[in-house]
Amino acid sequence: MQTILNEVLQMFVHDTGFQYLSGRMLIMWAICGLLLYLAIKKQYEPLLLLPIAFGALLANLPTRALYDGGWTIDGMFHPTAGLYYFISQGIHLELFPPIIFLGVGALTDFGPLIANPRTLLLGAAAQLGVFATMFCAVATGMFTLGEAASIGIIGGADGPTSIFLANKLAPHLIGPIAVAAYTYMSLVPLIQPPIMRALTTDAEKRIRMKSLRKVGKLERIVFALVVMVLCIMVVPDASALVAMLMLGNLLRESGVVDRLVKACQNEIINITTIFLGTAVGMTMQADIFLRPGTLVIIGMGVVAFGVSTAGGVLLAKLMNRLSPNNPINPLIGSAGVSAVPMAARVSQSVGAEYAPQNYLLMHAMGPNVAGVIGTAVAAGYMISRLAGG
Repeated sequence: MQTILNEVLQMFVHDTGFQYLSGRMLIMWAICGLLLYLAIKKQYEPLLLLPIAFGALLANLPTRALYDGGWTIDGMFHPTAGLYYFISQGIHLELFPPIIFLGVGALTDFGPLIANPRTLLLGAAAQLGVFATMFCAVATGMFTLGEAASIGIIGGADGPTSIFLANKLAPHLIGPIAVAAYTYMSLVPLIQPPIMRALTTDAEKRIRMKSLRKVGKLERIVFALVVMVLCIMVVPDASALVAMLMLGNLLRESGVVDRLVKACQNEIINITTIFLGTAVGMTMQADIFLRPGTLVIIGMGVVAFGVSTAGGVLLAKLMNRLSPNNPINPLIGSAGVSAVPMAARVSQSVGAEYAPQNYLLMHAMGPNVAGVIGTAVAAGYMISRLAGG
């Protein structure tokens, strides 16, 4: 009788997933718990961090046929193309990030940028962190040029673009890069203010900018089309991101397709966000994520954000030297990172500390949306130079 019970127990254990548990899996469970805590309790980018954490937990469980295979009772792995094999094609076939950009375009008001075109330069200056971090990553000797470029793009504070570029140049790093990008995007209110305060004088923080002029419907439509044409002509590899961004914005500004605009702003972007987040999390298997390089990537993400913030602020100060009659409040330079609209709100909040009646939010939206375009163009340039190389 005892022998029969032992055999039944052994068969039960053999049929379950407990035999596949490892210490590295348990570590990943703890990391997933931390990400869930940040998303739910601290509300740090919960729309992406929560599904990423859930996907990462799935990736570190002995699932059967959930992704591209399943464990059988003989202990062998058999490829079978499961649910997330098909969902993950949205990343591998470069569908999800451009679709997210469609929704972003439908949510974006380019009016402040059109009213003050100079702020486009601030969005470009914020890309300094992208390239500076890329070169630093190469200098460590731990990463190839493609991997370094994928790490550097974290400084653009644009999660979909980070995923899009990593899929092209370093698909094995999508997990840590996405986690770093979205975590630090959520920490913009903590990372940016000390840098902004350190690089500006009290007088500069109190600069009042001229009121923005009203931008007409025709200008907005022409802007979307012209920027799309110019960006694609200059950097064809950014076509997917830029085209979908401007399509979403054109739908918004046309004023004649409210149903499509609402779909882009709600159902389309929300459904895609769920699939994108969980699919990214599924790339975070313990043997890939728990490497020394992951910690380096997370550390360099902070550097990238810091340098990008400083680049925008310092260029604004330089522009004031060159054009003192129409000064820019340097605090809006930090909004050149494309964390829309969080970075613009940070510019407003820091400015309000020194001049409560100084409203910088709309001015900061100019470099903020310029940063979205700038990061997409930077990613396209890197792809054109490094993909397949």
